[in-house]
Amino acid sequence: MTDGPLIVQSDKTLLLEVAHPAADDARRDIAAFAELERAPEHIHTYRITPLGLWNARAAGHDAESVVDALIRYSRFPVPHALLVDVAETMDRYGRLRLLKHPTHGLVLESSDRAVLTEVLRSKKVAPMVGTRIDADTVVVHPSARGELKQVLLRLGWPAEDLAGYVDGEAHPIDLREEGWSLRDYQRQAAEGFWHGGSGVVVLPCGAGKTLVGAAAMGLAKATTLILVTNTVSARQWRDELLRRTNLTEDEIGEYSGARKEVRPVTIATYQVMTTKRGGTYAHLDLFDARDWGLIIYDEVHLLPAPIFRFTADIQARRRLGLTATLVREDGREGDVFSLIGPKRFDAPWREIEAQGWIAPADCVEVRVTLPDHERMAYAMAEPDERYRMASTTREKRAIVSTLLARHQQDQVLVIGQYLDQLHELGELLGVPVITGETSVKDRQELFDLFRSGEVSTLVVSKVANFSLDLPEASVAIQVSGSFGSRQEEAQRLGRILRPKSDGRGARFYTVVTRDTVDADFAAHRQRFLAEQGYAYRIVDADDVIAGMAD
Repeated sequence: MTDGPLIVQSDKTLLLEVAHPAADDARRDIAAFAELERAPEHIHTYRITPLGLWNARAAGHDAESVVDALIRYSRFPVPHALLVDVAETMDRYGRLRLLKHPTHGLVLESSDRAVLTEVLRSKKVAPMVGTRIDADTVVVHPSARGELKQVLLRLGWPAEDLAGYVDGEAHPIDLREEGWSLRDYQRQAAEGFWHGGSGVVVLPCGAGKTLVGAAAMGLAKATTLILVTNTVSARQWRDELLRRTNLTEDEIGEYSGARKEVRPVTIATYQVMTTKRGGTYAHLDLFDARDWGLIIYDEVHLLPAPIFRFTADIQARRRLGLTATLVREDGREGDVFSLIGPKRFDAPWREIEAQGWIAPADCVEVRVTLPDHERMAYAMAEPDERYRMASTTREKRAIVSTLLARHQQDQVLVIGQYLDQLHELGELLGVPVITGETSVKDRQELFDLFRSGEVSTLVVSKVANFSLDLPEASVAIQVSGSFGSRQEEAQRLGRILRPKSDGRGARFYTVVTRDTVDADFAAHRQRFLAEQGYAYRIVDADDVIAGMAD
């Protein structure tokens, strides 16, 4: 037994003692292959998964380095069976390789003939392949490159894609670095992506994912298609590119519900790309509108299924996914790996916070109690009505008013899910409300007033969850959410994590109704933030109103 910071368990969980002197070194080494599951105060829990190990292999780590890290930091002897399983799982990656053959085009080649024989017997693989060139090589239909990778991953034999990329149409893109420069982690993220050819960069909200995208464009120097969550985000991308690169307004097009511009750099919304007409996706031909050299997927954890399907057809294009969390509520992390690419860079939230690039955050759960008459109505309600009843109880209004009075000097976002609740709060507080029904023009005007400080409080729906740059927002009050969505919790906290000009921290309140499904969902939503090291304090609503809870 050694005095290491890590306990390696046979169920593939790793327990890291945070206070141990070697904890930071251990965390850095195991993050390459293990996924953080929980990060409360003293012991952080990681899990080793096949996808995590294959991500590590794709990033250039071998089984020897993984085994070495586990043995070096483990306090107790590492279970031998686990070490064997790690080595054998990682060895599965790369036994199948997609390559460009000089005469046959795209081929699947294997260093293990039995594995190739096994996968070719799959009914799902058979339609995607053609002639068997030799015992170790089979022709692959070019259009099946992405779908084949998906199927092979599910069969447990992930293919290493070495077939390369087309350069696309060249277009001069350079960063302007007058008065600013890329942070070290932003440069490392862009270079990690470029070296790998395609993949995902994971950075906290507020850490400058857009700048990583701009840096990747500077490396590609090619026409670029950027897919974003909404029109406000599209215009923020445009403004940032105009500020940070040598691109001009004429070179950047917007492809949204309002405009259909195709230019050397085109920014399109997921919404317009997934709009159906006559049962077909009318705008997916945008992917073929130009010879794109780079495709960027902002908030890749929200990538809609139709875009996944089309992404399978553009595997010859370089693809960059940007996200704060690879958590997908639909469980399609494997599709992100197959179709966008493996994780190329991941910076923990707390690490970026410690460097001063995002604001420190204090997370507080304020618990209210349903009055007797509402509690009885809740008990008698159908299950699908209970969450709305608990989330929108009028008991939350007094808490929001109290918190707002306490933060009169701050820029505050009140965030919720139910429109009637938001409009009632807007009227009660006398502040503007922004929902999906608010025009893009009005949204932008209100956000600009908020940025300038002329408006200090906004009530917003889920339209404010994604890719919204409000640097001086320092307080968020969440009154309701999308059931148990961890990704939404991360995005909402991210709205207030931009570093403040005066160096102050951020405060994230969640108002929750105790003894209801509202509290159950809140616990699930908070899991992601706990994984990132953000612990919630729980206070009672009565103490908040009495001024006893700081």
